[in-house]
Amino acid sequence: MAAVATVSAVESVPAPHASVNRPNMVQVGTIVWLASELMFFAGLFAMYFTIRSVAPQEWVTEPGKLNLPFSTANTINLVLSSVWCQMGVFAAERYQASALGPWWTPWTRRDGWRNWGMREWYALTYVAGALFVAGQIFEYANLFSENLWIDSSGYGSVFYLATGFHGLHVTGGLIAFLFIIGRSFAAKRFGHAEATSAIVTSYYWHFVDVVWIGLFLVIYVIQ
Repeated sequence: MAAVATVSAVESVPAPHASVNRPNMVQVGTIVWLASELMFFAGLFAMYFTIRSVAPQEWVTEPGKLNLPFSTANTINLVLSSVWCQMGVFAAERYQASALGPWWTPWTRRDGWRNWGMREWYALTYVAGALFVAGQIFEYANLFSENLWIDSSGYGSVFYLATGFHGLHVTGGLIAFLFIIGRSFAAKRFGHAEATSAIVTSYYWHFVDVVWIGLFLVIYVIQ
């Protein structure tokens, strides 16, 4: 009888429920915000194609003022910056804020890429992004000398609005990288909160990278 009572008592104990992994609200919020940004750039694309349809003659001469080789190099630089950014994400996921050894010797071992931490990869991403913005300013200066202004034609308006707003978004990303790197120095311990901030910043950077690829193909390649 005692054994039966023991078995009954064990059977009456409810089985533990499996834990529910709730989504990280910071990441979810960032994705929702980027979705709204996607709609903004979709409007810029729509504006570009609309003006092109009503003033096709401007696309006969104006695109010839663009420097395709230079813009291609600038685009490759921005694409590579996304690679460096993702390497920083991998380091952040390991909770590795800084290099394991001297920052200037990342390839001393077979897995030498793991030597660099989030700071080094994000600093490299920042430099590449800053070079992209500088390249865009240099291109604008050359186009000004070619008499292509934002108010000179419909083509000039959509060109500067589309690429200019993207450049502002890249600049915002550069500010975010400075904030993330500074926060890693200020934190006593690089933990989950700091890693999450680094990861959501990478979402934004990959987003502006993909948007630029679309702009580059439409404005510079297809013309």
